[in-house]
Amino acid sequence: MSFETTIGAFAAALEEPSAPPPAETSGRLGAPDQRRFSVYRNNVAVGLIGALEARYPASRRIAGDDFFRALARAFIRARKPRSPVMIAYGDDFPEFIGGREGVAPSLADVARLENAWVEAYHAADADAAIVADLAGLGNDRLPGARIAFHPAAHLLRFSTPAASIWAEAQGCAGPAEPIEDVAEDALVTRPNTDVNVRVLPPLAYDFALKLKDGATLIEAAAAMNDPAFDFGTHLVGLVESGAVASLIPGSLS
Repeated sequence: MSFETTIGAFAAALEEPSAPPPAETSGRLGAPDQRRFSVYRNNVAVGLIGALEARYPASRRIAGDDFFRALARAFIRARKPRSPVMIAYGDDFPEFIGGREGVAPSLADVARLENAWVEAYHAADADAAIVADLAGLGNDRLPGARIAFHPAAHLLRFSTPAASIWAEAQGCAGPAEPIEDVAEDALVTRPNTDVNVRVLPPLAYDFALKLKDGATLIEAAAAMNDPAFDFGTHLVGLVESGAVASLIPGSLS
C-alpha cells in the first residue's frame, strides 16, 4: 500500500470514532492496538475543540462548558479542518450551531460576532481615515464621492441583543442586563491594534451597508428616506470608528 493511501486510511480512522484502527498500524504485539490508537483520536478531538473554545470564549461562557463542548464535538464530526492553520478553523461554527435544535438564536448571534472579531483581528493592515480627511470633500467633490472600507470592518445585523450579551459575557462596558427581544446592529473595527465592537444606532447599519455595496455618499443618504437620518452624524461616526480606509472624492464637473 502506498504511503498516501496509508496516511489517508489513518486520517479517516481518526475522524470516525466507531472505526477500528487501520490495519497498517501495529503495536508491540504486531497488530492494531485500539487503546493506543484511541489516544491519537482523542488528541485530535481535544485539539479541535480547544481551537473552537479559543475562538468563541464568550459563547462558551454563555452556553456553559458541557453544552458548548457537545456542540463542538458535533461540529468537528461534521466539519473537518480545510487548512493546517488552526486559527482558520471554525469560521462556519456560528452557521452550524444556528441550525441546531436547542440552540438559542442569541448564542448563534454571539458566535457570529466573535467570529467577526477574530477576522477583524487578523485582517490586513491598512491606514484608517480620520475626521480631518472629511475636509477634502468640498461641495464640488461631494457628488460622486464614495468611501473605501477598512479590511477589518465588519457590519453585523442580529435578531437579538447579541452585542450587549457579548459585552456582558466578557466584562466589557455595556448594559448590566441585555434588553430582551431587541435586535441590534453592530460594527466591528480595528483602527489601530485593538478590535472594537460598537452597537449601531438606528439607520447606521443600512447607511453603511449601502456605502459598502458601492453607493455614493449622496445615494446612500437619499436611500435612508427618513427625516430622523442625520447624514453628517452618521458619516463622522463611521470615520471615527475606524471603519473607513479612505474617502474617494467625486470627479470635478
